[in-house]
Amino acid sequence: AARGARKMEDYGRFLVLLASALLVGFVSVILSLVWVFHHREGLSWDGSAGEFNWHPVLIITGFVFIQGIAIIVYRLPWTWKCSKLLMKFIHAGLNTIAMILAVVSMVAVFEYHNTRNIPNMYSLHSWIGLTAVIFYSLQLFLGFAVFLLPFAPVHLRAALMPIHVYSGLTIFATVIATALMGITEKLIFALQSPAYSESPPEATLVNCLGLLLVIFGSLILWMASRPHWKRPPAENAKILRPIGAAPEGTEVESTMTNSSNADKSDLRSNTEAARKQNIKFDEAGQRSTM
Repeated sequence: AARGARKMEDYGRFLVLLASALLVGFVSVILSLVWVFHHREGLSWDGSAGEFNWHPVLIITGFVFIQGIAIIVYRLPWTWKCSKLLMKFIHAGLNTIAMILAVVSMVAVFEYHNTRNIPNMYSLHSWIGLTAVIFYSLQLFLGFAVFLLPFAPVHLRAALMPIHVYSGLTIFATVIATALMGITEKLIFALQSPAYSESPPEATLVNCLGLLLVIFGSLILWMASRPHWKRPPAENAKILRPIGAAPEGTEVESTMTNSSNADKSDLRSNTEAARKQNIKFDEAGQRSTM
């Protein structure tokens, strides 16, 4: 009974954090739109300042908000009964959307700079931002190749999982830091009369946006790093089924297929070994953050 109460308390705490993260992330996207429509020239795709404005809006929407949701999608307790393969597709799909939006936002900046004869890639913001996009695309590609497609052996997945998790969280934190650098840089350049140092309403609005991005990132990283909110190994592997009924997409599937002509005792021992291997694999850090 005490354990059940503790579980419910943990579940309640997770829901509060999740709701807070979603609210803060959503408000961040809204504030980015208020910024570009109320204080800047809105959105367009004609080489004007309106084209540049796609950059902060798409970065905050895709590279921060959607990537953050992708990171914690395995942590949602009501998804633990869904097949692991389905959750992998959702995780990969959200990250792919975030990647597309980030690339479009980069194109907008380069086009705007080239139209206005502004130099490209001279600031620290641009250096780290481009590095983050490159590493994110590599992370996405390797995630598809190793964890989504059924070809990589289990031992390779287990070996790469901690690296996959660490690099995903590092890229996410780097993206938020780069966004903070970018909005500060934009305010310093754009606010001349009154200047940024005089704290006009636009400066206050965008400073608040930066604070919200830090809060959003902190909430996501906290939820992603708590071991007790990890998807349970038993649910992960979906092992507790009749012998020979391994679900599609689990790592035990290949073991089961290869053993299809064996007798039941061999099959049972193979399944048990695969179950142990799956649990070991899960303990290596089964919270993919592509």
